[in-house]
Amino acid sequence: MSTFHAIVWIDHKEAHVLMFDREHVQAQRIHSRSHHSHQGKHADAASFFKEISEQLHGTHEVLLTGPGSARTEFKHWCELHAKGAAHAVVDNVASDHPSDAQLVAMARQYFKKFDQMTADPGQV
Repeated sequence: MSTFHAIVWIDHKEAHVLMFDREHVQAQRIHSRSHHSHQGKHADAASFFKEISEQLHGTHEVLLTGPGSARTEFKHWCELHAKGAAHAVVDNVASDHPSDAQLVAMARQYFKKFDQMTADPGQV
């Protein structure tokens, strides 16, 4: 599904990738293998981040959220390895563990405000 907006809730164990438009939401959960073993942790993180970035293909604006540093690490990884995903990230916001429905509501509210802020002043 190619949509304009997405929100990614991420920690070091899993990511919830929610892409949405006005009528539809597509949710994908991606699990990291790095929390099972300390060996190969860097390679597992790269594989985890790659899988997330591939899910975001075709999405124009992405909001990253989550409780720890994984969202910042993901953004940095994208800047080096997935430039399209990196350019789509519009913000990085800390959050606890909301439900998928709460994530979509948060993203809709954020993007409504964000879109108004970046719009042509003559069109608002």
